[in-house]
Amino acid sequence: MTKQGITTIRIALWGLVFVALLALLWFRVVAPRLEQDVTGSLGRGDYQLTATDGSVFTEDSLKGAPSAVFFGFTHCPEVCPTTLGDIATWQDGLGDAGGALRVFFVTVDPERDTAAQLEQYVSWVPGVLGVSGDRAEMDKAIKAFRIYARRVPLDEGDYTMDHSAMVLLFDARGDYAGLINYQEDYDRALGKLRALVGAS
Repeated sequence: MTKQGITTIRIALWGLVFVALLALLWFRVVAPRLEQDVTGSLGRGDYQLTATDGSVFTEDSLKGAPSAVFFGFTHCPEVCPTTLGDIATWQDGLGDAGGALRVFFVTVDPERDTAAQLEQYVSWVPGVLGVSGDRAEMDKAIKAFRIYARRVPLDEGDYTMDHSAMVLLFDARGDYAGLINYQEDYDRALGKLRALVGAS
């Protein structure tokens, strides 16, 4: 093999080592920090909404007790009523420990979801508070929780909302503690909630 061929192989090997070191740096240092920054700021923001019990809903509302936050709307045909039903089932599964969990149903459709409508919509699930506000404050909250929500036009000028369908979990410090996906396995969801409220 020529001297030039050996040099080319050495350069290629050093290139592979460099790429491997970059990959290691990304997966061990950069990616975890990015994820921590995103999850550490989830729910944080200067939004100011109103809950159906008359209280003000801000980022401080997530502090003091474990919380579950779900974004939806009262005209939702399937996802929202199904999720409320799941929440009621989880509360039954938690038993007495369920009293430690606060649940907030935040509308993505404040133009139609008045406080009275929200209160009626969530009233059949014990302990769930509806949350609404004007569009500007709602947009701040949607951004703070990194929720997807989009108005979808229907026939004759009507519309529906396309939106994220997971339940976000927060610990008593108000820090993001995970999520429950739409129609996630009951035992898995209950396990997450038991860990959140400290139930065995």
